[in-house]
Amino acid sequence: MPELPEVEVTRLGIAPHLEGRRLSAVKIIDGRLRWPVPSNLSTLLTGHKVLGIERRGKYLLVEFEAGYLLLHLGMTGTLRVLPSSDPLKLHDRVTFEFGKLSLRLHDPRKFGAVLWHPKSKGPIEGNALLQKLGVEPFSPEFEGELGTEVLYQCSRKRSVAVKQFLLAGQAVVGVGNIYCSESLFEAGIHPAKAAGKLTRPQCSRLATAVRLILKKAIAAGGSSLKDFVNSEGDPGHFMVQTKVYDRKDQPCKVCKTPIKQIVQGQRSTYFCPQCQKR
Repeated sequence: MPELPEVEVTRLGIAPHLEGRRLSAVKIIDGRLRWPVPSNLSTLLTGHKVLGIERRGKYLLVEFEAGYLLLHLGMTGTLRVLPSSDPLKLHDRVTFEFGKLSLRLHDPRKFGAVLWHPKSKGPIEGNALLQKLGVEPFSPEFEGELGTEVLYQCSRKRSVAVKQFLLAGQAVVGVGNIYCSESLFEAGIHPAKAAGKLTRPQCSRLATAVRLILKKAIAAGGSSLKDFVNSEGDPGHFMVQTKVYDRKDQPCKVCKTPIKQIVQGQRSTYFCPQCQKR
């Protein structure tokens, strides 16, 4: 599933091509996504200029004068900028035409989303899908001691494992399954430790680790396990850098102890039992 690094890589890839351009057409090939694609998108947006493209959690926010397109890649979605003359492929669901360029949502499993938030309904931050998201890992609210306090205060009295606490995204967004394992290893924290038992020093290390791992993942183009490719069709390469994820029984890159795998919430977790003592 594309997580924050993959969505940010997508944003960085498509924004230079689309910002400042006027949309010439919207073509809904199959609007049966996680939520139905609004059938009047072409009427709403044709002729209007893209003012900017931002990201909130795993949502891309494409700003127009009248509102925002909310785009989500779901489990297997990709967004690519292609020449409009390129033929459509199986599982292409929606295309946004910009003259000779086309932004295409390709989504085999149809768990993605294309939604509209008019500015008449208030700021985009008030959208129901965004309201409960935690802080952005690269925002000022998560820098230094502020990041420590976010994790410390949000984790108090929480008996859930710290891995599940991070995955929930209510404290800080974007730490998906791969990045949870890597961040916890970087911070030296056992993934099964109760979130409520994290100390302030541990929260400080974890906040720093989250930012470091996500930055490395973005720089590597994200992680490609099965489906993810960036806006130019290239896979991400973060998986070749992982220290614990998908390395069961291989020696830890720090202490040489074999990496262990456990299942938490039906998701695989990888850790070093020596570097991440419980």
